[in-house]
Amino acid sequence: MDVRHFLTVPDLSEAELEYVLTQTAVWKRSPRGDVLAGKTVALIFGKPSTRTRVSFSVGVHQMGGMPLYLSEQELQMRKSESIEDTARVLSRYVDAIVIRTFAQKDVEDLAHNSSVPVINALTDDNHPCQALADIFTFRERFSDYAGRKIVYLGDGNNVAASLAEAGAMTGIDVCLSVPEGCDLPPAKMASIAALADGHGTKVWVERDPLAAVAGASALYADVWISMGQQQDAAKVEGLRPYQLNSALLARARPDAIALHCLPAHRGDEITDEVMDGPQSAVFDQAENRLHAQKALMAFLMDGRPL
Repeated sequence: MDVRHFLTVPDLSEAELEYVLTQTAVWKRSPRGDVLAGKTVALIFGKPSTRTRVSFSVGVHQMGGMPLYLSEQELQMRKSESIEDTARVLSRYVDAIVIRTFAQKDVEDLAHNSSVPVINALTDDNHPCQALADIFTFRERFSDYAGRKIVYLGDGNNVAASLAEAGAMTGIDVCLSVPEGCDLPPAKMASIAALADGHGTKVWVERDPLAAVAGASALYADVWISMGQQQDAAKVEGLRPYQLNSALLARARPDAIALHCLPAHRGDEITDEVMDGPQSAVFDQAENRLHAQKALMAFLMDGRPL
């Protein structure tokens, strides 16, 4: 079997994505199994993490495998050893590699030289594992999800990019409500538009958040300044109209949910009232990272479903 990597959402076909989402529900109902018995998964982290590190570590353990945490600061990668050689060496020791780092190219170089599956656990450009949990959470709440709309509010970042790709592939429309200067890169937006066209869905930009949220089934917020980026006061002020608050949520559908990938800067991109309110699915969304990543690992590592 060819080695499969998961570096962006479209690395899965529509059928494969559907399979992973279906298996996510299976793992959520029955969290333990032996799919990874005797296997080791290297977890390389160049950025701080709570949900990603814990969910992957717990997930590998619950599947019968051993998670091996490796801080980039502790590795020789990029210092006295190339990424390519690191990939070749780790492939001799472990059965899969999960990496959370900055540059997408680094993850691509690692995967290109690895003979075991590589999973992108976050880069500055993409957050595909988060998108799996996002779509699964949305579908948990709405069995009639096809044709419904998710509105992403704020800064067009890695989370927005992967969410738009996943929505485009699963029958869910995604509106990116972002101010001027906060758009996704043109090439990325073009590829997402093509993906949506190919799947009969819609992904578009709406500057006015009040117009964007009309008829929405979910409003999605993320931090205004992404990890590793310098604080920009002018940018933050420009994003304030995009805050996910009760007034904005009231303009969506009555059954709409609030989403946030966490960590949240309460009082900035989302208010306490929304995050802790009855329409919040934020902590279900966080939990679903665990189940979705287990389904993904089982698929990529040629494990059997439960």
